[in-house]
Amino acid sequence: MIRLIGYLFGIGAVLFLMVAAGVAWYIGDVSRDLPDYEVLNSYEPPVTTRVHAADGELMAEYAHERRLFLPIQAIPDRVKAAFISAEDKNFYTHPGVDITGLARAVIVNIQNLGSGRRPVGASTITQQVAKNFLLSADQTIDRKVKEAILSFRIEQAYSKDRILELYLNEIFFGQNAYGIAGAALTYFGKSVNELTIAETAYLAALPKAPSNYHPIRQAERAIERRNWVIDRMVENGYVSAADGADAQKQPLGVIPRRSGSYLFASEYFSEEVRRELIDRYGVDALYEGGLSVRTTLDPHLQELARKALQKGLISYDERRGFRGPVAQIAITGDWAKALSEIEPLRDVPEWKLGVVLAATDTELEIGIRPETDAADGAAVATETATVRAEDMKWAFRLDRDKQRKTVKTASEVAAPGDVIYFEPRKGEDGVTHWRMRQPPKVQGALVAMDPHTGRVLAMVGGFSYAQSEFNRATQAQRQPGSAFKPFVYSAALDNGYTPASVVLDAPIEVVSGGEVWKPKNYGGDSAGPSTLRLGIEKSRNLMTVRLAQDMGMNLVSEYAERFGLYDKMLPVLAMSLGSGETTVMRMVSAYSVLANGGKQIKPSLIDRIQDRYGKTIFRHEDRTCDACVATAWLDQEEPEIIDEREQVLDPMTSYQITSMMEGVVTRGTAASKVNLGRPTAGKTGTTNEEKDAWFVGYTPDLVTGVFIGFDNPTPMGRGSTGGALAAPVFNDFMLGALEGTRPVDFRIPNGMKLIAINRKTGMQAEPGGPDVIMEAFKPGTGPSDIYSVIGMEDVATGADITNVSPQANRAVVSGTGGLY
Repeated sequence: MIRLIGYLFGIGAVLFLMVAAGVAWYIGDVSRDLPDYEVLNSYEPPVTTRVHAADGELMAEYAHERRLFLPIQAIPDRVKAAFISAEDKNFYTHPGVDITGLARAVIVNIQNLGSGRRPVGASTITQQVAKNFLLSADQTIDRKVKEAILSFRIEQAYSKDRILELYLNEIFFGQNAYGIAGAALTYFGKSVNELTIAETAYLAALPKAPSNYHPIRQAERAIERRNWVIDRMVENGYVSAADGADAQKQPLGVIPRRSGSYLFASEYFSEEVRRELIDRYGVDALYEGGLSVRTTLDPHLQELARKALQKGLISYDERRGFRGPVAQIAITGDWAKALSEIEPLRDVPEWKLGVVLAATDTELEIGIRPETDAADGAAVATETATVRAEDMKWAFRLDRDKQRKTVKTASEVAAPGDVIYFEPRKGEDGVTHWRMRQPPKVQGALVAMDPHTGRVLAMVGGFSYAQSEFNRATQAQRQPGSAFKPFVYSAALDNGYTPASVVLDAPIEVVSGGEVWKPKNYGGDSAGPSTLRLGIEKSRNLMTVRLAQDMGMNLVSEYAERFGLYDKMLPVLAMSLGSGETTVMRMVSAYSVLANGGKQIKPSLIDRIQDRYGKTIFRHEDRTCDACVATAWLDQEEPEIIDEREQVLDPMTSYQITSMMEGVVTRGTAASKVNLGRPTAGKTGTTNEEKDAWFVGYTPDLVTGVFIGFDNPTPMGRGSTGGALAAPVFNDFMLGALEGTRPVDFRIPNGMKLIAINRKTGMQAEPGGPDVIMEAFKPGTGPSDIYSVIGMEDVATGADITNVSPQANRAVVSGTGGLY
């Protein structure tokens, strides 16, 4: 017997050694091509880029994986406890693999054989780190062995806190959220420090299978799993039984967070910033680099800009009549479901889509599109309302199929099944009335800028970003018309002319190659000899052409390029009337030069960019101040900020043209349309056939430009000028933007002389007399002693202006160009 036992023991020992050798060989073979776990030292996960407004408010996020990296020190103990309880309760004691947990999982899986249940796993947090960072997700024995080996090595190389940090920042939570910080924001709109016990437990429940615990589609399973995690937290001593019971009574409370833009009305601005970031750093840096971008956007001004532009576009559009419904649906069945499938303009939340249920002569009965849940699109309410005829009077003028007519009843405007926009408004009687609306076809843009820094404070690129993503502030190339004239006059004032110089305002012909160009003033009249001030105040085309001819278009082109209006301007006479195409952003930048005393301006949407570590990698501020970094006051000189920007216009010329454009607002083409109750300068612009309407103006510290026109340049109708359409939008915006601020006068450069002149003749006059104005003159200049008129020689001799190039001739006779 003893011999048999010895024999069996020997065989067992040999078998054990053989198995041990086989296992050692297998482990050695598997270990041979293990990935290098030391790469965890340089772990840089894809992190969300966040874009903020000037006041720090979040505007937009860009990410392939919505993640914000948090160091372990910034993660609350309660959050750590929830994940340890849910995933690996022995995390702080095991060496990388939990033998006890593994044995328990084996027993459970043996018991469940044949039951169809999914095998229970026993992966520790360390093993999950090894799998997620270094291995694939293949369900094979080789992968599990590699995972265990790497787990032992990782535990020897890194602290438990570092391993937990890697895990909590890497795991996937569903809804494109990665990492605990991203998940907290995505599901609850909170930072991790603000999470409750119930919210923390729900997040800890998700990594196992996010789709199985969807907060809407799988709400019951989600609550069950969350409560299980709370039980484990209580069992492990992290939460008291009473707190755990209270937490289990709470609803999930998930508030799904939308992606894209978060700040109201900022979509056009955000998209422009996104393009700039891609141009500067590339797509990967934007979507994975974790940049922190502080923009120049002022949220208050942005809302004012949106409101003012939309009001102007709607006002013009409604005067043209109602073009018909957005769509038509059947109302015999579930109209609410059919209506909910039509996507509204998400960035015009004031408007609601409604379907006409019944129509009479005096009113419409409508059904309002039900609000839908952001997570699953389920309708949550149904509402009906009545629209009175007086709340849709503008729509009684119909504009359909190129046919215009006027009707007298509500039923002639809309029929049952018509889907139309309506806006609820509370009337003076305290009752909510619904007003009919329609998205305008006409479009526009508004840009507001700080003229001293070039910071873009507000930018609206159209009526609605949801309607059209095309940014008319930066992408639309349009003719500025007479809004270009201040730069012609600036070139003249910078080269020997004065505001009192007199130019003939009379018919003129440009003849070349048998073709004749006859520019005209708006209205077809002419005023005879007039000062430059009158020429710009009344926007006289004939004077502008003569002035440009007298000083030469090469000089005008040079100045236009200096101001940044064009990269290369064709030096032809028609360009003096604004026939060249440019953008609203460029126009506002150019006017900023006039407003700031002639300093070059580079428009900027971004103040500062920081990388994922907080290091500043871009700053817009180009000025230097070496003494500004002093840490103590030691009787040194005050720090001086060195401004090295190019002086592109004489400051005195800048003031002269500003003073002349104040006349545009008080007596000229914008009179009665712009009234801010403070010094304001600006210029209207209207192109041939009223295809483009402009107003660009400024106070000493704020420049705003407005453009209105159809995307496909189309006549907007007689009287649709810059003064009629764009100037009121400017006025509405500026009144709100300047509310509560102290009026400031335009800065008069040292050495300027103010002399009383006759506004019509330009000759010196007695102060206080009729038609007398105090005009600004540079040192060494003043009113002329002899009355002379530029351009009079052409009339006296009967000569035609013929010294233009063939290219100029083709341009001026083409009929293009802004005129008014």
